[in-house]
Amino acid sequence: MRALTASEVYIEDKLFATLDTTVRALQPETKPRILVSDTVGFIKKLPHDLVASFKSTLDEALEASHLLHVVDAADPSWDTQLDVTREVLAEIGAHDVPSTIVMNKIDLLDPEALQRLRVRMPDAWFVSARAAADVALVRSRIIDLFEAAYEEAELFVPFDRQALLSEMHEGGRVLEEEWGEAGVKVRWRAPPETVARVGSRLAR
Repeated sequence: MRALTASEVYIEDKLFATLDTTVRALQPETKPRILVSDTVGFIKKLPHDLVASFKSTLDEALEASHLLHVVDAADPSWDTQLDVTREVLAEIGAHDVPSTIVMNKIDLLDPEALQRLRVRMPDAWFVSARAAADVALVRSRIIDLFEAAYEEAELFVPFDRQALLSEMHEGGRVLEEEWGEAGVKVRWRAPPETVARVGSRLAR
């Protein structure tokens, strides 16, 4: 969380160190912004009264666009911990949210153990949060997850509607601008709802 968001979020190696959801923007910032949320840890057989207490925190998982299961690859019981996470997500109805497993702390594994893990978990991301290159790779893959759902559109923005051009830069990725006498032809990628909103405003 610290590496992805360049923020000094609280961490401590103990149960319930994270009691509230921490939300920070991915850094360097993207357009549109991608928010990273760190939830309370999931614990085996979490009592129902505690589940109720953490409901607002756990609900972040329900509202997420994508879940990253960050797993301590060097912990011998990592597979049990992952099962617990999946059980809690199913309990709160978040098992259908798209997700990716991130095997962290691979710097603590010997080459043979790491290779066995790669074979066992072929779809996981293998990283060490201590390695800047790995953090950059995670950031890039997060952006790719969002941009995979983007639509590409070509729109003409008249000069008297230039405020929309600024909105397009904020709401997506401008691939090309061709300036003419009456305005700007823009080739643009953005979330479908953003493309539809800007397109409808230009049609007025």
